[in-house]
Amino acid sequence: MSKRKNIIILVLVFVLLIGGASVLYTQLSKDDAPDGLLIQGDQENNDHENQNDKSGTDDTKRQLTKAPDFTVYDGSGNKVNLSDYVGKPIVLNFWASWCGPCQSEMPDFHEKYLEFGNKIHFLMVNMTGGRETLSSAKAFISEKGYTFPVFYDTDSSAATTYSVYSLPTTYFIDAEGYLIAQATGAISADTLQKGIDMINIERFQYTELF
Repeated sequence: MSKRKNIIILVLVFVLLIGGASVLYTQLSKDDAPDGLLIQGDQENNDHENQNDKSGTDDTKRQLTKAPDFTVYDGSGNKVNLSDYVGKPIVLNFWASWCGPCQSEMPDFHEKYLEFGNKIHFLMVNMTGGRETLSSAKAFISEKGYTFPVFYDTDSSAATTYSVYSLPTTYFIDAEGYLIAQATGAISADTLQKGIDMINIERFQYTELF
């Protein structure tokens, strides 16, 4: 009987150790998890710093990439170009109503739109086609009460231009039309704010980050 009791105790201790290790691993993984933003120009800047640049200059604009233009359509069917919005920072988000991760981050996008909509363009581009239709996308937006600008990529111009194969995908573009950062997959409110902070500042302030 005593032997059986000892075995039970050992099993319980083992289970507790495994459970504790699992909790610890989860917490550490959460703490070490990346914020989801891929900063444009990082690799180019690292290569630039590793070279002996005789000129001693750092042309950040040369290292960044201009956001390629595309054509989408508004709710009334009118053509809209990304280039129409250059002049203010842009948060460009690709989404679909059937996409769970897209749905999970949209409240944060709407909240930030209400906060920064007068300073930043929020372009929510719906991947219209296939599983998604104009009616299903519009019904979703109406049901949720979102008021940010929604556009429809009915001919896949935007998705093809930005090679969007996974939803949601978000790009942060500065007022001069340069790609500053991007994220694939749902992002948190904090990460969204970080991206906004990176484009909602003056160009000279951004260059100081490199």
